[in-house]
Amino acid sequence: MGSTAATTGSPTTKGGSSTTAIIVTALALFSMFFGAGNLIFPPMLAVQAGDNFWPAIIGFLGTGALLPVLAVIAIALSGANVRNLAQRAGTIFGIVFPVLAYLSIGAFYALPRTGAVSFETAITPLFGLEGMFSSAVFNIVFFGIALALSWNPNTIMEKLGKFLTPALVILLVVMISVSLFKWQAAPAAPAEQYGDGPFTAGLLEGYLTMDSIAALAFSIVVISTLRFRGFPEGKAVVNGTILAGVGAGVMLALIYLGLGSIGRVIPDGSQYENGAALLADASNLTMGTVGQVIFSLIVLLACMTTAVGLITATAEYFSDEFFGSYKTWAIIFAVASALIATQGLEFVMSIAAPVIGFLYPPAIALILVTLIEPAFRARTRFTWAFFLPIWVATIWSAIETFISLGWGADALSPLVTWAPLQDAGLGWALPVGVAFLIGLAIDLARPRTPMAIGTNETVDGEVVTA
Repeated sequence: MGSTAATTGSPTTKGGSSTTAIIVTALALFSMFFGAGNLIFPPMLAVQAGDNFWPAIIGFLGTGALLPVLAVIAIALSGANVRNLAQRAGTIFGIVFPVLAYLSIGAFYALPRTGAVSFETAITPLFGLEGMFSSAVFNIVFFGIALALSWNPNTIMEKLGKFLTPALVILLVVMISVSLFKWQAAPAAPAEQYGDGPFTAGLLEGYLTMDSIAALAFSIVVISTLRFRGFPEGKAVVNGTILAGVGAGVMLALIYLGLGSIGRVIPDGSQYENGAALLADASNLTMGTVGQVIFSLIVLLACMTTAVGLITATAEYFSDEFFGSYKTWAIIFAVASALIATQGLEFVMSIAAPVIGFLYPPAIALILVTLIEPAFRARTRFTWAFFLPIWVATIWSAIETFISLGWGADALSPLVTWAPLQDAGLGWALPVGVAFLIGLAIDLARPRTPMAIGTNETVDGEVVTA
């Protein structure tokens, strides 16, 4: 299985060569990642970072572009879906974490956010429509279209990669190019949060895209698509998934740099409260009404492609793990998201913030430990090196979430405030690293644990069954 035609680009896949399939899949994956948050965060980061733009944007790229790529690689190399991977940290974590992750990128937050942002930043400025009734009508249409596009999960990558994504990228390039041609960057003092630690501030801003968590889900859609396109199991699928992930990550990074550059050059950028208003004005100032139309189309396309990807990923997961068919779950998530999105963006944000903050540390720990394990595969298979850091990240994150909600803050704060970088939101990093080293030492001191009968393990891209 190692050397196949599917890895060399010869026309053995359905609908064309494997190279074409990977390019289309990378474009589709980019569009699934690139939603409303990805659009509006970089320009505001640039405004607030001022002269510290470069360390801030590099930090943002670390969690907004690199970490999602690492998540895709982790899933591809492990040969497991999110639940199977998470179960290595115990049954409870293996059930609760995937469900919370899929709900956070599904009906709890990211999916209704696509509809709410589309209405408030694309429809209202262009047509002047406001209010609950207009929002309800729009979201019914928006999620109805997203549901129709995601109805057949096997063809979703082709629909996105061949049609919607190229249109989105062209519009983005036009907006970025015109803005950079018209204005030049002027020196500006950084805001407080970007004054002393711009890299860390950018790193934390990249969390808000949620793409690292989404990547754990989208990777399975990529793998399923490549299999459907005729890629043989083993190295062909693994390498194709990794290449698609890297391609999507590079496109994300380039677009982020372009959007950040708009924030650097737009006159009086500090007057804007959010990136949506900044980009809307940038489009109007450079291209007039045509610019506003272009910006609205960018928002609609970005949100639509992400909504389609989220419906597909969440419906596939819940249909595989629980009762009900894929189409039943797709309808449930589309309807639920339309109802929540109708309540407005502020309502969507309020119900999701604690869940997002809780999920990121264990998600990052899961990704990194999965990527490190192949280096030690000849000597041991991670058991404690998997279990300990992920649970330390989970417990630490739970404590921080309780504190942020005001639940026992006085009693719980001393448990976490001692850690380096705690003020920057990265206090969990040192305890998790120490827990990993302890777990690794235990695993190395024990004989290699044989695989259980009937389980799978991926070795150099090949799936081995015990």
